[in-house]
Amino acid sequence: MALCAALLASLQAVTLGTVSARAAARPAGIESGSPLRLTDDTGAIVTLAHTPARIVSLAPGATEMLFAAGAGAKVVATVQYADAPPAAQRVPRIGDYQTIDLERLVRTRPDVVVVWPAGNNPAQLARIASLHLPIYRQQVRTLADLAPSLRRLGALAGTGTVAQQAASAIDQQLAALQRRFAHAAPISVLLQVWSHPLYTVGGGQLLTDVLRVCGAHNVFAELHDAAPAVTVEAVIARDPQVIVAAAPAAPAAAWLEEWRRFPRMAAVRDGQLLVFSDLRLTRLGPSVLPATSDLCALLARARAALRSRP
Repeated sequence: MALCAALLASLQAVTLGTVSARAAARPAGIESGSPLRLTDDTGAIVTLAHTPARIVSLAPGATEMLFAAGAGAKVVATVQYADAPPAAQRVPRIGDYQTIDLERLVRTRPDVVVVWPAGNNPAQLARIASLHLPIYRQQVRTLADLAPSLRRLGALAGTGTVAQQAASAIDQQLAALQRRFAHAAPISVLLQVWSHPLYTVGGGQLLTDVLRVCGAHNVFAELHDAAPAVTVEAVIARDPQVIVAAAPAAPAAAWLEEWRRFPRMAAVRDGQLLVFSDLRLTRLGPSVLPATSDLCALLARARAALRSRP
């Protein structure tokens, strides 16, 4: 589950003062072009002195998006689990998406810091802003958001041609998926992403849109949190037709085994306890599309099995 350590909370004021001084004195990045003013994924205006040459990315999905936009060579630091594409694995790590080493961040001399507003630690984002480091918020909530977000990153990084090509490919992949499953009979799904406590995804999360494209309904779509904790009783009350454990194979299988205690549940009774171990589904980058295709195929098989029951 999300790593919850908070490194900045342990930094003493004297350390922060030293960091601030370093930020004020940092050498300027390599200038490229005129002043840049653009809008990020949240609608906020971002103003930079020039097209950035040094970018820090604080989320795996943002890192994958930057590489897809043609800006991989400009990414000078990222976070744990930012392992796609393979070239991203060579980028230095300065923490995870919840806990950043602030001093290391400043030492990278970033022209801009690309953050994930729904996942990064708000207190850390506030500290980064207080150091007057430009922040660009990258956020996708639906599959349709991927291509526009990619185009905006291309505008940020000065790699618009590459980003446009990648965005067009994403649009085509998504359109093909939507056509393929547009008339699929709806089925209800619990997408389980953790156990003890039991976590699923809320209606504003990208994975709910993934289920929608597959012709499935998230039984907790009415919840607003991205990853709400729910009770077993709440799941039983909603009685999903399918339960998908989105996790590596071993823990996913263990989670599903626990549901067998409730044989009257539709998903248990009908044998629709499914493992989905493709972690691209949760990365929130372009690779979520092929993962979506695989999940849709899994759910299509479940749908066919349910139809064939007497």
